[in-house]
Amino acid sequence: MSRIAVVLFNLGGPDTLDAVRPFLGNLFSDPMILRVPWFLRRALATAISWKRAPMARGIYEKIGGRSPILLETRKQAVALQDALSEDEATYRVFVAMRYWHPFAEEAVTDVVRWKPDRVLLLPLYPQFSTATTESFLRVWMQAAHGTNLDTRFVCCWPELDGFVRSVASGIENAISRLPAGIRFRLLFSAHGLPQKFVDGGDPYETQIRRSVDAVMERLSLRSSDYVICYQSRVGRMEWLRPYTEDEIRRAGAESLALIVVPIAFVSEHSETLVELDMDYAELAVASGVPGYARVPAVGDDRDFIAGLAELVRRTDSTGPAGRACNPALSGCPCRGKVD
Repeated sequence: MSRIAVVLFNLGGPDTLDAVRPFLGNLFSDPMILRVPWFLRRALATAISWKRAPMARGIYEKIGGRSPILLETRKQAVALQDALSEDEATYRVFVAMRYWHPFAEEAVTDVVRWKPDRVLLLPLYPQFSTATTESFLRVWMQAAHGTNLDTRFVCCWPELDGFVRSVASGIENAISRLPAGIRFRLLFSAHGLPQKFVDGGDPYETQIRRSVDAVMERLSLRSSDYVICYQSRVGRMEWLRPYTEDEIRRAGAESLALIVVPIAFVSEHSETLVELDMDYAELAVASGVPGYARVPAVGDDRDFIAGLAELVRRTDSTGPAGRACNPALSGCPCRGKVD
């Protein structure tokens, strides 16, 4: 019987307030995030992390002094383990994070100790970006060098049926709680990305559209009033537009209620619990938005986990092995339906 290690990976987050600054240091030291020459990156990462740490600490203080991402991911790992338990193969689900514990190096050690026949890397990012999935795959390949692990990967799943079903269900529940007859708009909010990344070939924006199109097709709403927008930008450079806060103000000017859908996040964290639930909710009130509801992240929803389990089975039998994902490669599945 085959032994298959499934590694769920995500961004990660500080587990204490004292971890906030080193977490930020790790984030901005990533060459896929701060794309400047290496001899500048280290100094800039240190400066940025020191500058942003007080504000970031304030954000995490609002949600208990730590990021919930690791806890949420472990719940998803347990649910996925249960969903795979009746398969003929023996699966074991591991968790790895990019910028805080457990790092890729820690997960590699655990995986090697288990002695799997194959390893499957599974991102908890529905849409591929060089700044997220590719960044983790690079550090995994470095950490796993010399281990001879037979490694396969999933690089993206923007239209995964279980994901789409779960998001659509959350939207339907939110709509059902609105006052009868109120006019509303769906606001699909995704984490932002610098425009220059997309101009350089990053498929993230295209895959966000694919996810939204799949959800809207499943909903079959009589009203098709929806907008894709982007949150959480940092710095002065141009980021993907429209910005979520601008769309909230526009909805207020048009007297439209909002149902906000975190289309790029599958677990709750500071961007959903603080930025969407607190900061943007306050902005909605100030802007005259007559109603504001936020759809929960899919978390360990049964449909979502079932979709991941099917994705694991399918990729284990057909997925590419032994190379890191590269959106510049025409054969890379993350390119999909790039326009």
